[in-house]
Amino acid sequence: MISLFFPLFAAAFAASAAQAAGPVTLHLLPPGPGNPRNTEGSFAQLKDGRLLFIYSRFTTDGPADSGAADLAARYSRDQGATWTEQDETVVGNEGGMNVMSVSLLRLKSGELALFYMRKDSMMDCRPYLRISRNEGKTWSKPRLTIPDPGYYVLNNDRVVQLPGGRLLLPVALHRNDTPEPTRFNSRGVAMCYLSDDKGKTWRRSRATLENPAPHPAGLQEPGLVLLKDGRLLMYMRTGMGSQYYSYSPDGGDTWTPPEPSTLRSPLSPASIQRIPKTGDLLAVWNDHARVSDPIRNRLRTPLTVAISRDEGKTWEKAKNIADDPEGWYCYTAIHFAGDRVILGYNAGGSGLPHLSRSVMTYFDLDWLYQ
Repeated sequence: MISLFFPLFAAAFAASAAQAAGPVTLHLLPPGPGNPRNTEGSFAQLKDGRLLFIYSRFTTDGPADSGAADLAARYSRDQGATWTEQDETVVGNEGGMNVMSVSLLRLKSGELALFYMRKDSMMDCRPYLRISRNEGKTWSKPRLTIPDPGYYVLNNDRVVQLPGGRLLLPVALHRNDTPEPTRFNSRGVAMCYLSDDKGKTWRRSRATLENPAPHPAGLQEPGLVLLKDGRLLMYMRTGMGSQYYSYSPDGGDTWTPPEPSTLRSPLSPASIQRIPKTGDLLAVWNDHARVSDPIRNRLRTPLTVAISRDEGKTWEKAKNIADDPEGWYCYTAIHFAGDRVILGYNAGGSGLPHLSRSVMTYFDLDWLYQ
């Protein structure tokens, strides 16, 4: 694996890296004074050819992601090989605690949508939506997407739009019905919020999903992928040793009972998207298929990529792109640029806090299929 420390803009070296078949890793956003953490983000391809990455930039530290944070942007003109050096603030810290966890989505209308979490308290965390009609130069006023109060988690890079136009937010509700309003309830209940009017109004899916086991994590940080037969696959983080799956035959309104998948993992999120060029699925997760040590089984390492040719039932060509034994890799955004795959994710461990640095890795599709 090649490791490049940012900023690195030497033309010859960038050209050499761009030709590399295997993974190239950019340690883009290390923490620094007044900036203890840089965390999860999302990509969007702009019409002028640039690649936009918006991420959570923390300005104070705090437990349970409660430090102050805003949303900042970087740009690339060479499909992720090099990036601008200066942050551009996109959304200031308008939350009572912070704003974080970005999903960028090119809508069927051509507009660019920015979804993000606004955390006002440990009782109120909900996604908001802004729209840009000028490729991210300016954004509309924020629009609340979930009318129902509560603490909801929408992971980064998760929002999808179906061919018919429906927008879907896969979220986990963490109910807090205790007399301790600052205490976080880790048990998540998975569901979707749906909009059929371009994000103007939203409603909860008719079905919600509970973990069939009494594990305290429940079903957390769900994601969605549209299958070739028209069903939706929801995958969810659990403490049960694997990602759990559920299926919807009706665009995210009703769901089958959750069941374990073949993606063995710790209590850590996965990311799954369809590869445009081949039609197969790409998964990025912490592969624990060969981890048996109960202590190591709690760690979010290695970070693994694999493909599925049968719509997520089985996975093959598994390869580690980061495998520090003390590493901590999670919250991956996936972007496809022709024959290149670009991943943006959190990395920590080995002397750094677990969720402190935004890292990118890119590689050729040919390497993925070797």
